[in-house]
Amino acid sequence: MTQESHVIVVDDHHDIRDLLCQYLSQHFLRVSAVESAAALRSLMAREKVDVIVLDIMMPGEDGLSACRQIRLTSQVPIIFLTALADDADKVVGLELGADDYLVKPFNPRELLARIRTILRRSAGAPVLPDKPASQVLGFHGWRLNLPQRELQSQDGVGVALSTAEFRLLKVFLEHPHTVLSRDQLLDLTSGRTTSPLDRTIDNQISRLRKKIEPDPKAPTIIQTHWGGGYSLCVDVEAL
Repeated sequence: MTQESHVIVVDDHHDIRDLLCQYLSQHFLRVSAVESAAALRSLMAREKVDVIVLDIMMPGEDGLSACRQIRLTSQVPIIFLTALADDADKVVGLELGADDYLVKPFNPRELLARIRTILRRSAGAPVLPDKPASQVLGFHGWRLNLPQRELQSQDGVGVALSTAEFRLLKVFLEHPHTVLSRDQLLDLTSGRTTSPLDRTIDNQISRLRKKIEPDPKAPTIIQTHWGGGYSLCVDVEAL
């Protein structure tokens, strides 16, 4: 970890912003602080960001809405700060694409530990291209509408995708012809890492292949790289 790691703290409370800026800056992080989602987007348009620490309960546009908009164009890691301790509220945040969350009040040392974990994980990931601007992506005769989460065949027939299948397919379409390990796929789709016996990604890919492959037993769209992971082996176009 270097001084170049840039963390943005987004919180409408001035005292919290100041506290986190001072504490995180003391631990070799470059920290910027803003008070709103609009200010966050303005800063992201000007500067590279490595991690966003995002408060959920903000006046005007809240953190959930901000996260939803960010995920349309960026995979920058997001850690939610929330006063909502209910598990259902946490799940909503993770479903929207957050990588982690902390419930207020929290110890700044724990936030620092989580930021460091995310930075280490990101450092081990391959350099991937930016997300395409188009909201409809085509591949091998299929069309995936990102905002509506709809997959259609060449004949216009809709195919239902679970949330996990949609996220996995979206990651593959955003990174075609790139070998992604199981750890990287799980990190990009759900913000966590695997254990040696974790077969989550393998099971999701098996279900996804049954829906998009001409022959799931001899896949040509999503191929397996033994010891390396999986890759999307067809071209992707913005429609």
